[in-house]
Amino acid sequence: MTRKRTAAPLAALFSFSFLVIMFASTPSFHARPVASDLDLPFDNCTVIMAGKDATPDGSVITTHTADCGSCDWTWRKVPAADHKAGEMRKLYHISQMKTWPPKEGLKWDMIKKDFTGVEIPEPPHTYGYMHGVFGYMNDQQLAIGESTIGNQRKLSNPTPAAKTDITMLTLLAMERAKTAREAIALMGSLAEKYGYGFVDGGEMLAVADAKEVWVFEIMPAGPLWTPESGKPGAVWCAQRVPDDQVSVCPNESRIGEIDPAKPDLFMASSNAVSLAVEMGFYDPKSGKPFNWKRAYSPGDGSAASSQGRRARLWRFFDVVAPSQKFKPETPNMDLPFSVKPDKKISVQDVMALTRDKCEGTIFDPVRGIRGGPFANPNYYAGTRTIGTNKAEYTTVTQCRSGLPDSVAGIIWLAWGAQDTSCYMPFYAGVTTIPKSFNVGDHWEFNRGSARWAFDYADFHAQVAYAEAIQDIKKAQQEWEVGALTKITEIDKQAAELYAKSPAKAAQLLTNFCTENANKVVAAWWDLGDKMLVKYNHFGYYDAEKRGRSRGKPAPEMWRKAVRMTDVLTEPDTQR
Repeated sequence: MTRKRTAAPLAALFSFSFLVIMFASTPSFHARPVASDLDLPFDNCTVIMAGKDATPDGSVITTHTADCGSCDWTWRKVPAADHKAGEMRKLYHISQMKTWPPKEGLKWDMIKKDFTGVEIPEPPHTYGYMHGVFGYMNDQQLAIGESTIGNQRKLSNPTPAAKTDITMLTLLAMERAKTAREAIALMGSLAEKYGYGFVDGGEMLAVADAKEVWVFEIMPAGPLWTPESGKPGAVWCAQRVPDDQVSVCPNESRIGEIDPAKPDLFMASSNAVSLAVEMGFYDPKSGKPFNWKRAYSPGDGSAASSQGRRARLWRFFDVVAPSQKFKPETPNMDLPFSVKPDKKISVQDVMALTRDKCEGTIFDPVRGIRGGPFANPNYYAGTRTIGTNKAEYTTVTQCRSGLPDSVAGIIWLAWGAQDTSCYMPFYAGVTTIPKSFNVGDHWEFNRGSARWAFDYADFHAQVAYAEAIQDIKKAQQEWEVGALTKITEIDKQAAELYAKSPAKAAQLLTNFCTENANKVVAAWWDLGDKMLVKYNHFGYYDAEKRGRSRGKPAPEMWRKAVRMTDVLTEPDTQR
């Protein structure tokens, strides 16, 4: 029998319980509020960019978080190739999301069934490059990072008339471009000629080389577009990040007012303004200057008004330029395109930024009781942080001057969630990547897949996160910092060898990267095994002392909340 209690305390208890449940179970949703006339993304892929004078070693840096949670994560190294006159390159529809069971074939074989019907001439030479969901870096150290930004719904073109999508464009850029500007011009012209969309809408790419980094944004031109119309099949714009500044794209359009008359700062399609006028997104008689993001991908709200769901933009500026005291109440559309950081940010700083979860702010996912008894930031889904637990992988690219391109360019790749993973370096000039990077699937556990090693460790870390993350940080210190400290010497050896034999330099880089990656993958399998033992049954098993102790008690705030929400009952003896 349940003991009856007075109405007032019970009502208060239910009110508190409702608040706890509401805040603890808030679903993840759009980076911007949903509007009936906008196609907006659900994604959490954050792109960080730094110009060469904003980093201590002159690196131009970009990042990308492939955050799908169910997409294909496999990676490939595509070798450079020479082509005979008359050879053609087929264009395929490549969905970012679509996967196939491994027994049917790898994604990059299966996409060949989605031929668009368009072929374009091969150039005499195509560059070698590495790619996952997108192309990330070629042997000329052209680098790319991606973030879905959405677009006004009237722009969307889901018809097969659109023959290019964002993945296909990045692969073509990797094959054919040396510099950021070349890549932007190439992708823009191909999208205009052959149409853009079908599986994609508004997208942003960070396009970088050793000298500069650009924000490139592209959108479809509407569902009625056809090649016969004679009009561009896409609308696009690009803005250069100043060399001494940093920028970010958290699934939101970032380009504001544009001036195509300043080619050192802007590039754009011929219809960048006219299409907005035609679609009714901009009135030139208004007296207001044309604003790209307000026309094509507007969004209301701020970090504060969205209760942290749009906090990534504010958080980035708050971390890199705290002296400017950016306010979370500032509408995201009013935050700057880029800022000069208070101090130059290194590649290691950028890695830390990719793991940021708004620690210490009002949006901290472990604030109060949000993180449960083990301060786990993955329980609470009410905020959107830069670090995300549903990442397929994260890349940090470095483009550097003063070395041969194949030696200067580096992709740092981390599989799975950033906080529990480890960044591994791959020089632009490697000839192969580990076979374990080529395979894997979310629905089939596979010890031959590198990605599963990191998911395996991550899974065991969730049990006692506050303690387990310390074990992971120690491993990251050993392997990430260990690799970072070796880079200078490897650079030197490879550059000296390159002057004598580029092929031998490539072999040196391949051996270093492959050996390091294989050791890291093995270390993470071992780390998962050890955490399984150590935190079994919520205790602490000391393998060396062969002893067991109770885990640390849960925080008093959490225990108090449990007591407050626990409806006191007597055992029901009638059952």
